[in-house]
Amino acid sequence: MSVAARVPTVARAESPPVPARRPSPSPARVVVIAPLSLTLALGLWGIRRQNTMWGDESVTFQLAHRDLSQIWHTAQHVDLVHALYYAVMHEIFGLLGGGLLTLRLPSVLAMSLAASGVGLLGLRLAGPRAGLLAGLVFALLPQVQKYAQEGRSYAMVCALVTWATYALVTGVPHRARWRWAVYGSTMLLACLLHEFAVLALVAHGVTLVVSRVPRPVLKAWSAAAAGVVAGLLPLAIRSAGQSEQVSWISGPVRLGYFLVAAVVGVLCARVPLGTRGPVRLSALAVPILVLPGLLLLIASLAKPLFVDRYVLYGNIGIALLLGAWLDHFHRRQRSSRTEWIAAVAVLAALVPTSVSLRTPQSRSNDVTAIAAAVREDGRPGDGLLYLPGQHRAWTAANPEDTRSLTDLALAQDPVSSDTLAGVELPARAIAARMLEFDRIVVVRAPAGAHAPTDPREEAKTSTLRRHFRAYRTTRVNGARVTVYVRDGRFREACPGGSGCRSRDPGGVWRSPAGT
Repeated sequence: MSVAARVPTVARAESPPVPARRPSPSPARVVVIAPLSLTLALGLWGIRRQNTMWGDESVTFQLAHRDLSQIWHTAQHVDLVHALYYAVMHEIFGLLGGGLLTLRLPSVLAMSLAASGVGLLGLRLAGPRAGLLAGLVFALLPQVQKYAQEGRSYAMVCALVTWATYALVTGVPHRARWRWAVYGSTMLLACLLHEFAVLALVAHGVTLVVSRVPRPVLKAWSAAAAGVVAGLLPLAIRSAGQSEQVSWISGPVRLGYFLVAAVVGVLCARVPLGTRGPVRLSALAVPILVLPGLLLLIASLAKPLFVDRYVLYGNIGIALLLGAWLDHFHRRQRSSRTEWIAAVAVLAALVPTSVSLRTPQSRSNDVTAIAAAVREDGRPGDGLLYLPGQHRAWTAANPEDTRSLTDLALAQDPVSSDTLAGVELPARAIAARMLEFDRIVVVRAPAGAHAPTDPREEAKTSTLRRHFRAYRTTRVNGARVTVYVRDGRFREACPGGSGCRSRDPGGVWRSPAGT
């Protein structure tokens, strides 16, 4: 027997196959999907706002239902700065239907894309955790939640500026021409949707200068910026003649949010934030947060222009700074219990604000409630008057609400006149028509609002004062609807002179309202 035969055979135990590990999702995928999903969920939550609509959304609703040629002709008279947005919404209405959900859904989707872009910016500038936190913070910001649910251009502009900023950051190290072409075309589209997006261009220039990027990069950005300005210039020149569109701005509108965000952002920037690549996170975030609003405030010294939504994209900066600061705090904090307590406290504090943003009272007016009050208070054959005439747009979204009333001042309707509020009769003709009616329903702004001194408006007010008496007033969010009765008929409508009262939306009757 051989030696090999005498050696006992050792059974080799075969190890079971190791199950293949499921690949973990890449950081970029998480940073994109998580903020996008949260923003989408918050945007769809209460999107109908109890089936109400506010004034600016009503304008979008009306104009987007007109033909493209009518939109263009209307823009020659008014609202040229939003003409492209109305054209885009016209096409969306044609595809998805012209309802309230379709009006707001594009803003929800645009803001969701902006949140994912903020997450990618944070990932590139400070790492995966900072990017994820920045995207989630962006989704939770009250301004972002608010304008994600409005049928206006601001969410689209914010998304375009976000992705233009990402193209800027990625273009610095690579210097490929196509990246700068993408940057320039995206910024130009944002500016054509709203002219004040051009202020982000200034912030981007400051970012590159502060970051001390190479001269070829500055040249490439300068060429792209020049192309944006050149493309915007015709619109800016033409729309300058419609400056009365912002005449309603008497001072900074909701300045407090901008100031608080700017202060918090600057304080966060003082912390040593993690940074990657040639562009530092603070060098990008602080200018886009502070400069656009600051430039609008400086311009407001000559003409009031500051409205918070005009620089909505500044939230990109505060989200990046807060996300990076939270990442820094996480790395410094030894106990995770403190982090969880802080996170729960912040979310709990945001709940009341988030809930209130989904109520009709969260907007400056509610045109559906105004139109409903006109329908309820008016009788078939009553006269209808708007003080001033531009408020006609408040009830135009649903013509059925005013169909039984006679618009006393209207000479040509908004659609046929290519305007927002139609063309009114001369002052004398308005006064003469008013005297043909015993009852007139008057729609006007809340007490204390600025009243124009146009001869037509003066004729309306003086005729009401001389020949009519207020029968009752219904106060709704952003307006008053008052029924006026001719002096000779007042005793019939109001026996004893003490039974005429006004009511608020809750049904509480109050004392009579004067003219």
